[in-house]
Amino acid sequence: MTKYESSIKSIEASPQAVYETLSDLNNLEKIKQRLPEDKVKGLSFDAESITMEAPMGKVTMHIVEKEPYKCIKFTTTASPLPFNLWIQIVPSGEAACKMRLTVGLELNPFMKGMVQKPLQEMLEKIATMLALIPYNEIKQQ
Repeated sequence: MTKYESSIKSIEASPQAVYETLSDLNNLEKIKQRLPEDKVKGLSFDAESITMEAPMGKVTMHIVEKEPYKCIKFTTTASPLPFNLWIQIVPSGEAACKMRLTVGLELNPFMKGMVQKPLQEMLEKIATMLALIPYNEIKQQ
C-alpha cells in the first residue's frame, strides 16, 4: 500500500472540538456555504458518509473507525481508485491542535507515477480547507 501524507496543519481549536465536528459529517451543513462551489461539486453527506464529484469521478467515503479526539478513519465505498483516508489529531496546547491527513491506496508503478503529484496536491488542499473550519463556532451552534 502506498501512503501519502499532508503537511501538518495547526488549528486554533481543541482536539475535542475538531474531532466532534469531523466525526459527525452532518456538521458540514454548517459550513457548506463557505466551501468554494467550483471545488466541491455534488457534495452530499450524512452522519457517517460523504459523496462528492472529483476530477476522477464520483467518490463516496464512509467512516469506518473513530478514536475520540485522536483519529477518524474513512474508506471509499465508491471511487474509481479505492483508498483509505485518516485524519490524525494531536493536541498542541490547551485550545489548539495539529492535524495531518494520510491517504493509503494500492497502486501499480505506472499508476503511481500518474497520480502521485495530483493526489499530493489534493491532499494538501483538503488539509488546508479542514484547518480553516471555525471549529469553535460550530461547536457552540
